[in-house]
Amino acid sequence: MKHVAIACGLMLAAAIGTTLISPAYADQRKDGDEFPRPLVIGHRGAHGYLPAHTLEGYALAIELGADYIEPDLVATKDGHLIARHEPNMIATTDVATRSEFASRRRSAVVDGAAEVGFFASDFTLAEIKRLRAVQDFAERPQQFNGKFEIPTLEEIIALAKRKSAEKGRPIGIYPETKHPTYHKSLGLALEKRLVEALAAAGWNRRDAPVFIQSFEQSNLKELRKMTKVRLVQLVDADDVDVDGNLLYVAPFDRPYDWTVSSNPVLKARTFGFFATDEGLKEIKTYADGIGPGSAISSPRSRPVCPARAKRAGSYWQSQRSTPT
Repeated sequence: MKHVAIACGLMLAAAIGTTLISPAYADQRKDGDEFPRPLVIGHRGAHGYLPAHTLEGYALAIELGADYIEPDLVATKDGHLIARHEPNMIATTDVATRSEFASRRRSAVVDGAAEVGFFASDFTLAEIKRLRAVQDFAERPQQFNGKFEIPTLEEIIALAKRKSAEKGRPIGIYPETKHPTYHKSLGLALEKRLVEALAAAGWNRRDAPVFIQSFEQSNLKELRKMTKVRLVQLVDADDVDVDGNLLYVAPFDRPYDWTVSSNPVLKARTFGFFATDEGLKEIKTYADGIGPGSAISSPRSRPVCPARAKRAGSYWQSQRSTPT
């Protein structure tokens, strides 16, 4: 039984996600920051138990101890920022079962890769609110499919503030700007919309409980000119070889803004540049940290503890009247 408990605890840490900081800094606070160290990040909410990027999932992550909740942001046709893992919603919502939206199915090229599905930029926010989230990993609990709405950034911020007051501890947000170059090509640039939402919430300041993360460098450089909020450069790779070396293979070999750049220096780089002394010095000019990608530990390899999943289900059954 002890081994099961330990395993469940490790799985929970993997499911929620953590930002690990040297033990020398554990529980230290500085610059008015009220958060403990290390921080626990609710990656996509509590994705191991509930559909990703829902208010219910974020709330459950907070119940499980998350200090920050992590929404991926994409834009709707009418310019609202919503939480979806990708612009293509076919795998994370019930849109494919909605006959009224059948004609919206189409192909698109996102960061050089052709996809077929239903794209957030083809839907107004009012239409998005008619959709419901689904669990996109078949091996994870499916009984909550179709029950939860797609939240806006403003709703996520409101949830974090409300839960912070309820729990008596600070809770922040860790948004990722998804495919900024792609969104700019649609006339739906993410940067200004994100900063305006933070400003409206009183969170466009250095000590706000916010980290903004992105795989694209130009996105973060632009944000640096617009906000003092802490920025994180994400670093990706395609896979790991048998010797543990990171592999950089298109389209995961470099930030997409480098791929479409006219600068031959950027086109010659891979994400591996960020792991060099020169790359880290460059990141320091516009961002506050780095975030290694998921090539080393794919979420698909992380099992969910059955006992935790059952308790998560029981929790939401008891909270159905006021889920968040």
